[in-house]
Amino acid sequence: MSETVVTRSDLIESELEALFEVGKVLSRSLNLHDTLNGVLQKLHDYAGMLHGVVTLRGEGGELTINAVYAADKDSPPHFSYRPGEGIIGSVFEANRTLVIRRAGEHPRFLGRLGLYDPELPFIGVPVVLDRQLVGVLAAQPERGDDGLLEERARFMEMVAQLIGQSLRLAREIEKERRDLTDERDQLRCTVRGHYAFDNIVGHATVMQRIFDMVRQVAKWNTTVLIRGESGTGKELIANAIHYNSPRHNGPFIKVNCAALPENLLESELFGHEKGAFSGAINQRKGRFERADGGTLFLDEIGEIPPTFQAKLLRVLQEGELERVGGSRTLKIDVRVIAATNVDLETAVEMGDFREDLYYRLNVMPITLPALRERSEDIPELAQFLVTKIAKMQSRELRLTDSAVRLLMQHTWPGNVRELENCLERAAIMSEDGTIDRSAISLTGVEEKIPLNRRANQPKVDLADDSLDERERVIAALEQAGWVQAKAARLLNMTPRQIAYRIQILNIKLRNL
Repeated sequence: MSETVVTRSDLIESELEALFEVGKVLSRSLNLHDTLNGVLQKLHDYAGMLHGVVTLRGEGGELTINAVYAADKDSPPHFSYRPGEGIIGSVFEANRTLVIRRAGEHPRFLGRLGLYDPELPFIGVPVVLDRQLVGVLAAQPERGDDGLLEERARFMEMVAQLIGQSLRLAREIEKERRDLTDERDQLRCTVRGHYAFDNIVGHATVMQRIFDMVRQVAKWNTTVLIRGESGTGKELIANAIHYNSPRHNGPFIKVNCAALPENLLESELFGHEKGAFSGAINQRKGRFERADGGTLFLDEIGEIPPTFQAKLLRVLQEGELERVGGSRTLKIDVRVIAATNVDLETAVEMGDFREDLYYRLNVMPITLPALRERSEDIPELAQFLVTKIAKMQSRELRLTDSAVRLLMQHTWPGNVRELENCLERAAIMSEDGTIDRSAISLTGVEEKIPLNRRANQPKVDLADDSLDERERVIAALEQAGWVQAKAARLLNMTPRQIAYRIQILNIKLRNL
């Protein structure tokens, strides 16, 4: 009697230890196959349960072996059970725990796995997830019937419950992973479409030549140097190169070299090891590592300090780097696109920019024209930007022809960025959503236009039916040099009539 009590006590102690080890396995990995195999190994090592098997129901209702642990036998071939087939199929069909004192005595014992000992007991328990039967956990005690099979069966049921909870977590994680993957792929398609050449405004001849160059250079891993004044769209072209290249599924990482102080530039680009400097409490990957397999866009490359240029040159030449505070050399596969509005040739002559770095960057130069050099694109650009601003302000906006004519007289030293800022300010000043000449004038653009440019405006067909009354009056005033009597004659009106319309249409008169 005392021997039986001791045996049961020993069993409880070993099973508690096994449950503790199983819990550690379940919390250690998100890989379901590795987790289930680890659980079966702990059952073998701590609870004396041999020949452990976990089978899970497939989409067709079959039971597929997902994990096996048999320290004294070879792993069985991968195959499935039909519901009701073999002892495991019987457990699944009955949806209840099955305890057999000698496995070989069960009428459905097949021995097909070559795994189970027919002389040893067999315990199979259902695995349930959200009240749905999803599989079977089975194993054999290492000794024959010792009067404790029911206790062992209850222990196996507890382990099966833990496996069911782990399955729920694994499936939730897998669903989140699929959702994130689908969202990532959708975003990539959206972004790639956004940076398709057909979606970049520019019908001027000079821009078409740029697009031809970008299409060609996108095919290769060549380093590209995009040059041009501030606000000409250098980052837009860099995006177009990446998203139309074979690397479009890889990361596109940007860094503004001018925005980072010298003491942070190396850490930001190359990363750092834990403890490399004060405040480096964790290891951190740099922009180059994060761009591995994709593209790194180095904006304002002309602003990097001379002390850092040699380090950057080595990465570009060798494709390898060390993190700050580290000694391990890391290989990287990164395509570099750089951009600058600095005259690098002069910087090289002055000794401010390394000549060898200049030639390493200037493999494929692309120079973007200023907006004043492609003024024929202003109407389409302006309409594109107004549509963008309308989405941002969640309302409808309309750009009038008189506004466009005024925009085309300005030289836009700030290029497209200045044009966008001007239109956004005009939209804010427009209560009814109409961006006309008056709204543009309120932004201060007209005062910047030289008098000779204001006078040399293209004439508008005043009989054009697409012009509303306000547009027609403004166009006549523009053609008449803002002399009301001349404008009245162009419109077949009297001076009194045009003065009245100027007043009721809230047209602000201009002095040339």
